[in-house]
Amino acid sequence: MRLLLLFLISYSFAQELPPVLGDPPAKSVEDWEKRVRPEIFKTFESQIYGKAPLEKPPFLKFTEKESAADAMNGLATKRVVEIQYGLSEEKAGKLRLVCYVPNSPKESKPSPAMLFICNRGYEHIDPARKEWSGYWPAEAMVKRGYVAAAFFNGDVDPDEADNFKKGIHELFPMKNDGSDWGTIATWGWGASRVMDYFEIVAEIDHSKVGLIGHSRGGKASLWAGARDQRFALTIANESGCTGAAIARRKVGERVKRINDVFPHWFCRNYKNWNEREVEMPVDQHQLVSLIAPRLVYVASAEQDKWADPEGEFLAAREAGPVYELLAKNGVGSKTMPEVGKPLHTGSIGYHIREGKHNLRSDDWGFFMDFADRHWK
Repeated sequence: MRLLLLFLISYSFAQELPPVLGDPPAKSVEDWEKRVRPEIFKTFESQIYGKAPLEKPPFLKFTEKESAADAMNGLATKRVVEIQYGLSEEKAGKLRLVCYVPNSPKESKPSPAMLFICNRGYEHIDPARKEWSGYWPAEAMVKRGYVAAAFFNGDVDPDEADNFKKGIHELFPMKNDGSDWGTIATWGWGASRVMDYFEIVAEIDHSKVGLIGHSRGGKASLWAGARDQRFALTIANESGCTGAAIARRKVGERVKRINDVFPHWFCRNYKNWNEREVEMPVDQHQLVSLIAPRLVYVASAEQDKWADPEGEFLAAREAGPVYELLAKNGVGSKTMPEVGKPLHTGSIGYHIREGKHNLRSDDWGFFMDFADRHWK
């Protein structure tokens, strides 16, 4: 009965969502790629996340600060890399990448990678691994053959309302027209600079990189996955409002609330849509669709009502028509799965687990199961 009721609620909202294939709808791959996708992307860029002033910066430098070939009792090679980026060496920012590459025979193939945007303190991605944490279970990733990589979001831009004056915002000129990128977009841009590094490391298979974010980091990962098509898998864990959750449902966190409490997260134009979710020209199922035909994963927690689990699943489900147009399968179900029983058969993955708002080792297990199924 619960699933039937949930389906009816979700279905009623689905009828009011902006068309994922455009209006008029795309009837071919070419029409999607040349007309509809660019239109949807530009709307998200100008009205919600903001436009980056440039893509790959003219100055980009990678410096290895630490290295140990016998990390994790010999299972991995640890690398701590400083990534500098900017207009010049004199005007550059930097982030610290912590990376564990599985040690394997020389004749083996490069390893796929899981890149994590860490939106908690440095201690959660401590390269010394003094304390094991389910928030970033690097050892478990390495044992399953994945490169475990992470960076702290605050290295790119501080998570504070500073009127866009600190961090990466002070490096590059802004247009000040309301569409300048917010902090969420800058964190995703930082992930792209890590991808630049992955492309020159022989031990890493840069064609199989998953980008993971939790909560506000999940919002960043979704936008980064839409913007940078080098990421083969995008994972948003409990990303909620302006992440994967459908805004028009007006369930959990609302657009006005997120803009009031976190005015730096998005571009200034987004505030024009406070209390006007139904009038917005786009919604989050369309953001998920921008990642097609690459893999995408949306995850929820049963007690995390603030993030609207039903709305997160609805966004994953309603992105399906684009995947089908591009000869891929969607999430594979019209109704939400039972708690703890993930949907992994299609190119859109989904699970809801028991518990509250958090990123746990069982979430990571589901993510790797999904990647294993599609990559191995």
